[in-house]
Amino acid sequence: MRVVTFNALTPELADWPRRRKVIAEGIRALAPDLITLQEVGDDIVGLLGPGWHFAWHSGRDDGVGAVAASRWPLGAVHELDQRPAGREVRSAWCATVAAEVLAPSPLWLVHHKPSWPYGYEAERERQAVAAARFVERLVPDPATTVVLTGDFDAEPDSASVRFWTGRQSLDGMSTCYVDAWRAKHPDDAGHTFSPANVLVRDGDMPAEAGRRIDYVMLRAGIHGPPLAVAECRRVFTEPVGGVQASDHYGVFAEFEAVPRSPGDLTALRSHEAGSPQS
Repeated sequence: MRVVTFNALTPELADWPRRRKVIAEGIRALAPDLITLQEVGDDIVGLLGPGWHFAWHSGRDDGVGAVAASRWPLGAVHELDQRPAGREVRSAWCATVAAEVLAPSPLWLVHHKPSWPYGYEAERERQAVAAARFVERLVPDPATTVVLTGDFDAEPDSASVRFWTGRQSLDGMSTCYVDAWRAKHPDDAGHTFSPANVLVRDGDMPAEAGRRIDYVMLRAGIHGPPLAVAECRRVFTEPVGGVQASDHYGVFAEFEAVPRSPGDLTALRSHEAGSPQS
């Protein structure tokens, strides 16, 4: 199963027609089964081409929002409004969307978009907890695969991401999702919003030092995740024909089946029943 998340940068900026071509060709080359996109408009349907099923965040800011797309048909789609009360920045598409994917095996895709500004980590913490509880209500069976993706606007050592990855609890709750990048590159910062990107240097955060803020994750049960991370890499990192696709780099992850169900100790029991060691 191939999954991509990518913040495409609003079509109002940086010569969208040329960027759109680079993005469309890049997505076709990656051939994902599931993709979540941020800062996109309705023309994303034409960009991806035929054969996709869409679950939009219902809110838009001047026609720009976020969407999840699947090669498999979608069943139930649920949305949790995450706009923070009492804050000046309340993006219309600040929300968590959970979509049932009608794949051969039970699967849900969760597209999480918390608050973006610097200094809003308290909001992101509350939004992460609310989203995790939302998912647990919708998908209580730990054997069901849940893919969590999006532009979280938070670094791996932030409280909200530490919560997602099981390294700390928040508000009396804990959960654990496997961060695909960390699973394959534990010693690589993997910045997805970087001053190495010309559109970051020329954008509205010119002092940006570089952060990893875009994620593909997989929910773990008590014995770990139901799938293994086969590959994870950043995508849309280099200009194509002089065109940088976005101010973000995307994240591509591929998951594969594990050799046996997590928690199954049959092999160990068979080993114990074998001939005694000399």
